[in-house]
Amino acid sequence: MMDDLIVSFDQGLRTVFAQAVSARSTPGAELPEAVLCDEERRRVAALMRVNHCGEVCAQALYHGQAIAAGNTGIREDLERAGREETDHLAWTAQRLADLGGRQSLLNPVWYAGSFAIGWLAGKLGERWSLGFVVETERQVEAHLEGHLDRIPEGDRKSRAIVEQMKEDEIRHGAMALGLGAQELPPPVRGLMRLAAKVMTMTAHRI
Repeated sequence: MMDDLIVSFDQGLRTVFAQAVSARSTPGAELPEAVLCDEERRRVAALMRVNHCGEVCAQALYHGQAIAAGNTGIREDLERAGREETDHLAWTAQRLADLGGRQSLLNPVWYAGSFAIGWLAGKLGERWSLGFVVETERQVEAHLEGHLDRIPEGDRKSRAIVEQMKEDEIRHGAMALGLGAQELPPPVRGLMRLAAKVMTMTAHRI
């Protein structure tokens, strides 16, 4: 347990303060940069800051759930999904920098809170933990779909990143369902939506 906590603390520091490195190439890297007006650039940068913050939370959730998982196979699946989320973290950080934006100043807070939630979900049992993954990915999928509606059609680089992230999130949710996820009660799903709304509204500005 102590070893897991040390590794998790190191992962947290790397997630929040170090530059993430993706195993996959950045979607849309070969596409030309869009010509955006100042207002469009600020809007897309704010959306990417929210997405980057969401990936910080995703890292923390998967780390917390993985160390709490008793089933070695499920733990490996969670860690594998977490590595794909690291790609998202790197892609959104780079795109945010390209747009001249900055990361959320509250990322350490989001990480700590999300890690605690992930660990608690893992301790509730494998099926509930997997159910938490399913509901999280459903909400993230809807969130990314909303961002695609707000990113200018001409900004193909940003759209390519968000579209690939959406595909990955759908696959992660399907993975959890296939492993026997338990559907979460409506009040829990509602609380998750409320927490996500607070995070996105705050990260959009701070």
